[in-house]
Amino acid sequence: MKREGEVRIPSGCAIAAVISKEGTRMSGQTIVDAMRPMHERSNGLGGGFAAYGIYPQYRDCYAFHFFFNSRTVRKECEAFLKERFEVVHGERIPTRQTPAITDEPKIWRYFVVPLRSAVAAMQVDEREYVMRTVMTINTTLDGCYIFSSGKNMGCFKAVGYPEDVGAFYRLEEYEGYCWTAHGRYPTNTPGWWGGAHPFSLLDYSVVHNGEISSYDANRRFMEMFGYQCTLQTDTEVITYILDHLLRRQGLTLQEAAAVIAAPFWSTIENKTDEKEHKTLAYLRKVFPSLLVTGPFSIVFGFSGGLMALNDRLKLRSMVVGEQDDKVYISSEEAAIRVMAPDVPHIWAPAGGEPVIVRVKEGAY
Repeated sequence: MKREGEVRIPSGCAIAAVISKEGTRMSGQTIVDAMRPMHERSNGLGGGFAAYGIYPQYRDCYAFHFFFNSRTVRKECEAFLKERFEVVHGERIPTRQTPAITDEPKIWRYFVVPLRSAVAAMQVDEREYVMRTVMTINTTLDGCYIFSSGKNMGCFKAVGYPEDVGAFYRLEEYEGYCWTAHGRYPTNTPGWWGGAHPFSLLDYSVVHNGEISSYDANRRFMEMFGYQCTLQTDTEVITYILDHLLRRQGLTLQEAAAVIAAPFWSTIENKTDEKEHKTLAYLRKVFPSLLVTGPFSIVFGFSGGLMALNDRLKLRSMVVGEQDDKVYISSEEAAIRVMAPDVPHIWAPAGGEPVIVRVKEGAY
């Protein structure tokens, strides 16, 4: 029998998501249960969840979720935050003792509002200020990582199987209008708390199944714009690419998808719609270093919606189901059937074609 590390599972990792287009909040237990039939797609080296709409009482604050190695570094980080933010509330993130989850760091959350004077001094907008703060903390403060930094949302991740991670973080006590989940089977990078999915920046979060063969090119390009990959997992760069394209460059979700999973040139040349042809050709020429190559399926969460996307050759499985006001996404149909046993419509999106779902305006 081969030992752990000697077996390569190229189709490993599990992703799942559910979103209510009406903004109805759902218990986290729903998505935790959905991960159970995909247990074999993970190996216990990483699991995690992203949830939207879970902090309505602090909806106007950025919710920073931290891993700390020690009390000393926590105090140092708190002093750093108080110079730059109004700290509205800080506390340990509630957890329960779970035998399968061990060696946990100190896990805290802070609800903060940027100081206007600090934002003005940097001469940037508020979201750029927060993004730069995250990068500064994650690259300069040893033993401390921000792994979630959006408003009215949060990521919860650990080394373990996703169902154990859900129990550890007591996710049945949270309610959100959108949940994403990941079970990890790392092949090229280490299994550690910071390297578990989702990867998040501001209100953006990404869960991913696959490998990024273009990682070095993507990473080097993003470093020119102030992004630093510090979490030792290739997926991290996808989150930063999407932040750069959507927030900084002002692209639409469809355009960002056309950069990451760009059509082949032959496909673009065969487009009969002149406007579509010009747009796709422009994006390929302007952002060539942000084409993500290799097999992947991702779910990208953001405030008010999510996007599911396969690589252009569809080398990783992903199916979508819809029932009433809810849309379900998963690596396998079995996970969708757990959440919605009678879902009438399940399909597999084409490679490179994004599935975009938005919550109705004002519902979240």
